[in-house]
Amino acid sequence: MPTHSAARRPRAVLAISLAALTAAGSLAGCSSSSSSDKASAASTQSSGADLHTATVDITAADGCSTNSKTFAAGAITFDITNKDATAVSEVELQSGQRIVGEKENLPPGFSGTFSVTVDAGTYTLYCPGAAQENTTITVTGKAAAGTDSSVDTLLAQGTKEYGAYVTNQVGYLLQTSEALETALQGTDLTAAQTAYMKARPYYEKVEPVAESFTVGSDNLDNDIDARIDDVPASQWEGFHRIEQGLFQTKSLTGLSTYGAGLVANVKKLQTLTTGLTYKPYELANGAQDLLDEVASSKITGEEERYSHIDLLDFQANDEGAEQAFAALQPALAKIDPSLTSSISQEFTALDTLVDTYRTGTNASGFELYTALTDTDKQKLAAAVKAVQEPLSQVAAKVAGA
Repeated sequence: MPTHSAARRPRAVLAISLAALTAAGSLAGCSSSSSSDKASAASTQSSGADLHTATVDITAADGCSTNSKTFAAGAITFDITNKDATAVSEVELQSGQRIVGEKENLPPGFSGTFSVTVDAGTYTLYCPGAAQENTTITVTGKAAAGTDSSVDTLLAQGTKEYGAYVTNQVGYLLQTSEALETALQGTDLTAAQTAYMKARPYYEKVEPVAESFTVGSDNLDNDIDARIDDVPASQWEGFHRIEQGLFQTKSLTGLSTYGAGLVANVKKLQTLTTGLTYKPYELANGAQDLLDEVASSKITGEEERYSHIDLLDFQANDEGAEQAFAALQPALAKIDPSLTSSISQEFTALDTLVDTYRTGTNASGFELYTALTDTDKQKLAAAVKAVQEPLSQVAAKVAGA
């Protein structure tokens, strides 16, 4: 476990099973269709729609739209184009509260794709910040016969899905950190500030995992995310050292060295997290840890003290916690359906509240924290606490399953 300096905010660090080397598998399997499902699929096919390709257009006027809302179970590829929506930079396919697939970093004029393999059911295509954020997607088909739905199997599948989520987020973290390093080598301060904002959320989503690693004498969390009062001045590096230069000093001078160091440390993190598996209680503790992080540093505005993009970090911590919970949700619903429903409802309420602070006027996608009133902060704190209380019971529930 990493040992933090006394100044570092206290955290319940997520323990990692380092001995496990099994790579995360696919999220779901494809299957045969019933007669009624085939009829529905045939109707969709007759309209000219490809049952395995979704074309998604994002515009400022109409939000997020698809060429079809019905697809066949199995592999589906989402081809996405952001035409002119400045407030939107990502698209997610969600099953309940679980992110099944996503594409990040899609500013206006950019296109991208992601592919998933899904069973029949109702999904939500979520484009945060769009005029129309949510689109219901129906997938026709039938789950494979003989699927084991025991609690143990569901917990095992959930930990694999979370492992895949971590792998994806660390991959995005490396990609955006490398873009930040490149920007720090240039002369465009605004471009570098924007690159900083784009990289931040990916670390915040998986922070408890990163906190668990010490490489030699290195504490990866301090190397990547320490604030000025967390470590001796001579050892201060990572995101927040770069943040100070970009937003307080407003100069690129000397920052390229810190950019290179950040990329090197993120590569270490990627090496350590690739192929890891996790225990169910670790996911529960990690989710709780991320909300503790929100309560201890995001609500106070001390995390991003120079850029004031704390709400971006806030949302990322919230998402990371929710994905850890969502991975456990199918099993937890069998163990304690009432508790599961309560947590799900409180997460939805928190998500809805955070979304009210989205804006296209700032590159972070959110209002600056300095614009929030005391009432705003109190509402956010109360919404976080409402999730924390029932979520604190999950680790014991899944550990004893």
